Amino acid sequence: MSRILDQKIQSLKARVAESVKQLHQLTLDIKHQKLSDTVNELRNRIDEPFMFVIVGEVKAGKSSFVNALLESSEEITEVGPQPVTDTVQQILYGEEPQTVVINPYLKRIHRPIPILQEIAIVDTPGTNTIIEQHQEITERFIPASDLIVFVFEAKNPYRQSAWDFFDYIHDDWRKKTIFVLQQKDLLPEADLHINEKGVHDHAHKKGLEDPYVFSVSAKQEQEGETAVSGFEEVRKYIRNYVTGGRAPVLKLQNNLETALRISEEVGQGISDREKQWEADVAFRADVKESLEKQEGRARRQVGILVENLQAGYDRISRQKQQELASGLSFWSLIRRSIAGIFRKQSSATEWLEGLAAELEKDLKLELREKLELGVIDLAESIQDMAKNIDQKIASSETILKNNHAIFSDIAEKRSQVLADLQDAFGHFLKRSENFTAEELFPNTKSLSPNLVTGSGIAVIGAILTALTQSVAFDITGGVLTTVGLLFAGITTSVKKRKIQNGFRKELEKGRNQLGEELSEKLELYVQQIREKIDGNFEEFDELLEQEEEQIKKLLHARQELDKQMDDARLETGSVLHEIAQNKTT
Repeated sequence: MSRILDQKIQSLKARVAESVKQLHQLTLDIKHQKLSDTVNELRNRIDEPFMFVIVGEVKAGKSSFVNALLESSEEITEVGPQPVTDTVQQILYGEEPQTVVINPYLKRIHRPIPILQEIAIVDTPGTNTIIEQHQEITERFIPASDLIVFVFEAKNPYRQSAWDFFDYIHDDWRKKTIFVLQQKDLLPEADLHINEKGVHDHAHKKGLEDPYVFSVSAKQEQEGETAVSGFEEVRKYIRNYVTGGRAPVLKLQNNLETALRISEEVGQGISDREKQWEADVAFRADVKESLEKQEGRARRQVGILVENLQAGYDRISRQKQQELASGLSFWSLIRRSIAGIFRKQSSATEWLEGLAAELEKDLKLELREKLELGVIDLAESIQDMAKNIDQKIASSETILKNNHAIFSDIAEKRSQVLADLQDAFGHFLKRSENFTAEELFPNTKSLSPNLVTGSGIAVIGAILTALTQSVAFDITGGVLTTVGLLFAGITTSVKKRKIQNGFRKELEKGRNQLGEELSEKLELYVQQIREKIDGNFEEFDELLEQEEEQIKKLLHARQELDKQMDDARLETGSVLHEIAQNKTT
């Protein structure tokens, strides 16, 4: 049965190692160096024994506790009146005594002590050490630890720095922790009980469901007073909950819990990143919808403008048609023909030319007035289109902050893209060439230099006025030329109906041409402005596409990894149950 269990443990270790390896790859994929280092440390220590990490303030008696717990005749960890533990000391089993200095802040001590075959002990500098690197090195061991032994001075277990470090252990890593009140021999029994209860209650308030609190005296233990030193209770706890064949499986279980904790942290980061992406997609959709609405509004205003122009065109045309009908009566033509001989009043031809000139003059006046009114509304729509988007950019929702625990780099990249977008859009609004369309309206070149060099938004009205007037007058000029040629030389009433029909048809043709060309050019202009505005989002759109792909990939990887680790965790529970049954039988 022992051989079968060993095989199961080895198989379980391989599964856990593979899961931690995949988690390491996930941390590399998200480019989070600190988490990558933590998981790599976990991978490197998977073959080490169950690890006790001894923490506490300077002079709390940590080194004395370790020496007494190991029942060693030698002083494995140095003890003195001043703080002497200036490095992290990892104590491991070894056939021959050996001390290996890994770096200035870490050394490994090998000793042939039987209990070290099942557990390893890490003695750390004080949590309130003045050397910053000590706490950093200590924190490196916390994620890979299997049990935290928090050592306090029995007479004062309430120092803030020690409990701040406990918060880091418990809140960030949820590590199993026991509490030891050292140097109990320096405190009256009644006071000791008060402090034991105080630590128990304080730890319970901080989230430990059933805190274990032990009171010991390393001095009494090493002087042979083992019955009162309190170390037997600590060793009994170790026998009941750690050793006896459970340590290797418990270590794997702790590794899985730590890996799941890191995966959970990564998962929360991915969730925040996904929420930011969803918010950005909604923001982008809102921008597009806003542009479509503003474009629709501008197109409707183009329609209204064209209708008003055509209505004015129709009114002037009707007046001139009535004048034409009156002027083409038989007697009117006779008078003009006779007058043409004596040159006292205009001939028929001159009269028709004058009528055409008046028509052109009246149309120009009418169209100019309506253009001035209509163009103001159209220019405001285009201004609103641009200003509305500018405001949306400024007020876009930020979920992923630049100080995000996992994806600060992604948050900073997004912030930079948005900052670039807002900056580029601000410049876009100020550049008049972004609001001109020379291929549609070449006459915009004749605008006042002062207007052209001004704000793009401010110059829209002037551009549209020039454009629409240019189109309208080109059309009416062509109509009037055609009408003038048609009427030239006509002097008889026989052709009256033909003249009137021709006049009406040419004016109708001009009316339709006016509407079609103005509608086509102005709607195309509005569309091009909308496309130029939307084009500013090219880099932002690329970011959204990249984020969508990356988030899907990360979500899938984490989902598969968590399933694998959950299955392995169930197996550890099964193996621990089997070990317990074997011990019972």
